[in-house]
Amino acid sequence: MRTAPPLVQMRMSFPSSLNFSPVQSQTQSTEAEPSPGGPDTAEKPRLRAIDLARKIRQEKAKTQSETRTQETDPPVSGSQQRVTELKRFTTQLQNVHPNVLAKHLHRTVLHRDKDVVILNKPYGVPSGVTTITSVLPVLCKMLDGLKTKTDTELLPCLGLEKDSSGALLLARSEAVLEDILSLSRNNQVERKYWVITVGVPVPSEGLIDIPIIEREVTGPTPHFKMTLSPLFRMNEAGDGVTKVRSHRQAHAAATKYRVLDSSYGCSLVELQPLTGVKHQMRVHMAYALACPILGDHKYSHWSKLAPQKLPERVLKKLGLEQTKSRYLPLHLHARRLVLPGRSQSDVAVSCPMPKYFIKTLNRLQLMFPEDKNDE
Repeated sequence: MRTAPPLVQMRMSFPSSLNFSPVQSQTQSTEAEPSPGGPDTAEKPRLRAIDLARKIRQEKAKTQSETRTQETDPPVSGSQQRVTELKRFTTQLQNVHPNVLAKHLHRTVLHRDKDVVILNKPYGVPSGVTTITSVLPVLCKMLDGLKTKTDTELLPCLGLEKDSSGALLLARSEAVLEDILSLSRNNQVERKYWVITVGVPVPSEGLIDIPIIEREVTGPTPHFKMTLSPLFRMNEAGDGVTKVRSHRQAHAAATKYRVLDSSYGCSLVELQPLTGVKHQMRVHMAYALACPILGDHKYSHWSKLAPQKLPERVLKKLGLEQTKSRYLPLHLHARRLVLPGRSQSDVAVSCPMPKYFIKTLNRLQLMFPEDKNDE
């Protein structure tokens, strides 16, 4: 029969400065006794001093980090918060799984038939091969039914820039694509865009017919930009224009414009490009009319790459600081698309505006043409 070992009594002398209460002494005596289960029962591991010190240091570092974040990040306004949310949403759309992006595009379809599909492209998502084009096969299956075998495809016709939003036209076959491109070259596809400009165009309606060319901008950060390459210039007397030799690499570019409303030094302008030159509308508004599009940080300055500088009254209405203007999105929206019908009537689509565009209009007190009974 196994017997428990006898208790060993130990006497220890402590300095007089340490006073132990009876409860403490009793606790220590209890801890010194063996457990009822005998030596086979494992004791709980005690918290070592080094572990406690490490835990205290981690909590202290976490507290200091949160304090620094609160001190360095001032409270943002409602407009700045919306800009941040838009930036986060755009980043999410560019990094989501292809099936998720295809489902989102499927919900934005505005028109579909056997020849074409028109969807509402979100802001910030490129229409090139890396994003929207890469998910078009999945979107095509969603439109035709996932369980149905189909030979149709979706091909981008008239692309949109990454930072623009609105009506994106897709063809269902190569033959339809060629027909649409031919119609576009003959100016038979009507495309109208709505933009918010910094400044009020004068006159309020007209045609900008100035060729565009790509040139290198020298400086601290050399880069390339599209710019104007006019065929006429003011003569030395200043009372007329003189025709100059056109550059061989310049592209003919024509843009119709019409001011729909203006307020606080900004305007809601309808643009109708008659040609398809790269960045045509942005260049014509910024350099021909001196009214750059709101959020166009590329063409607000010619000699440098810098965020768009806004007048104080505009910043105040938008609830922004100048240092935060770099996060303003480009306010360029493909509003209306009219495509001549092939075997039926014309296809006409009006594309709803994104939320950030509507909120900017409201802040600047710019009204839609419908609100003014203006067709």
